[in-house]
Amino acid sequence: MSAEQDEPSPTASSRPPYPDESGDASHPDGGPQQGAPVQEGPHPGDVRVAGGQAPPGAAAPTGPDAAHTGSPGSDPEATPTDPRGTPSFVPAGPPSAAPPGAGLPPDAGFPGEPGAAFSQSGPVPPVRQRRPRGRRVVVFAGAAAAVVVAGAVAAVALTGGEEAPKPKPKATAPAPPPAWTVAAGRALTSGTGLRYDGTLTINGRPVQARLRVTPAGAASGTLTAGVLTAEVVAIGGDTYLRAGTAFWQTYASGVAHPEYYAGRWSKAPASVPGFDVPDILGPKAIARSLAKSPAKPPTENVGGVRAFKVKASGAEYVLTAQAPYRLLAVRPAGQAAQHFTVAPVAAPETLFAELRPRVARLGGAFDPGLRFTPGTLAFSNCDQNTSGCTVSMPATLTEPATVPDGARAVLRAALSSKGEPLGSCSGAGPVPANRSLVLRCTVTSKLWRHWMRAALDNPGSYPYEAKARVVGEAVDVADVPKLLARVDRERKAVVKAAAGTPGPTVSAEPSVKRSERPEIATSQTPGTP
Repeated sequence: MSAEQDEPSPTASSRPPYPDESGDASHPDGGPQQGAPVQEGPHPGDVRVAGGQAPPGAAAPTGPDAAHTGSPGSDPEATPTDPRGTPSFVPAGPPSAAPPGAGLPPDAGFPGEPGAAFSQSGPVPPVRQRRPRGRRVVVFAGAAAAVVVAGAVAAVALTGGEEAPKPKPKATAPAPPPAWTVAAGRALTSGTGLRYDGTLTINGRPVQARLRVTPAGAASGTLTAGVLTAEVVAIGGDTYLRAGTAFWQTYASGVAHPEYYAGRWSKAPASVPGFDVPDILGPKAIARSLAKSPAKPPTENVGGVRAFKVKASGAEYVLTAQAPYRLLAVRPAGQAAQHFTVAPVAAPETLFAELRPRVARLGGAFDPGLRFTPGTLAFSNCDQNTSGCTVSMPATLTEPATVPDGARAVLRAALSSKGEPLGSCSGAGPVPANRSLVLRCTVTSKLWRHWMRAALDNPGSYPYEAKARVVGEAVDVADVPKLLARVDRERKAVVKAAAGTPGPTVSAEPSVKRSERPEIATSQTPGTP
């Protein structure tokens, strides 16, 4: 047995010391000069909590207060105190009391504080208490201020406060759209739809386009380029094509393996028709764009009629400058001077009669915008099994870069033996967030059953093989009924409104034309995998 596959569609502080912490430049260890008097005034950087060693001859403190931290009941955050229980600080004095560079070393404490170091000139006697101004005092002052502020906030919350809160600025309401745009939008969305005729440039070649669009933005029509044609349908904000291999190869630029998508409904690539049909040609979308236009847009002359010219994202719209502000033309962006002429749909029944069957066949439509790298193809439960043969293949999404919402993958496989077909199958599933999945499907055709029975009845060599591909799936078969229900609701509303509105006396509406070739059911394999 053999398995083949197609080519892949592939916490210390960093604060610098204060000047008085560094010591004299002649003492690299940052200590005080020999015999220098202690600076009399507290200064930021001089306040120390604990640490350091007592000078020679000083008695080490003993008892429960021997250390600032580490003894039961001690508070590591307490302020240094003197024997009377009050904070002790070095008395303030004139700045000239000590020469430059003199003072306590960075690891010094206060006299009388357990574990504190003293200057070389001896201990400083207890002095009159002064208001703390050191670094730790600032910390406590900040904490106290925070408490006071919190209390003030609480008081305001309970009593209303002394100062009324400043009123918040009122949000400015957006200006209403110009009256003429409201009237034009109402006429577009309450009508029977729009018919578009024009010439587009696709992949550098001219293509004739005939499209009819419902008020909600569903569309049906054709693209014609000489003998090549493509059927078009749009629903739910997406556009789909059904065309032959030659059309895909000629006009669908950037699509790898166009033969995968030929002959069946597939999501339209960005190059065909080169713009988003519902967003550019849908009446509701046009009404939203018009609502953003100025009250007095630029004007031009169209066949002797003064017309407004409204530029929007993706297109330019031309409407009569007088009521009822009828839409005359649409110029999609990037389409040079070419444009669509516009007219109301005269017979909405024919539009929906063409639209609905096309939507019904969208189940399993492919998406060329999703590309996968396949893994190794494998068989399971195939040998001597007359009921069927299961094929599995892992795959990984490679394009686009992120997994789109609702992205799905489908495996299409076909079995054969010595060139004779034995049947085909397909299996689909959602693409997970990790981009990788394993797809499976089982061939249960009559060809497989007959072939396997013959092999069992006539022992011998019966090789078989499988060819498979993984492509993106645009529409889940289970979602088709929802799409049809949307079409039916709009059809009922539009036809009912049209029955009470006199239509134009002359209509160029085309009749519903059946396709000359049978439409391909979604369960049928397009071409040879």
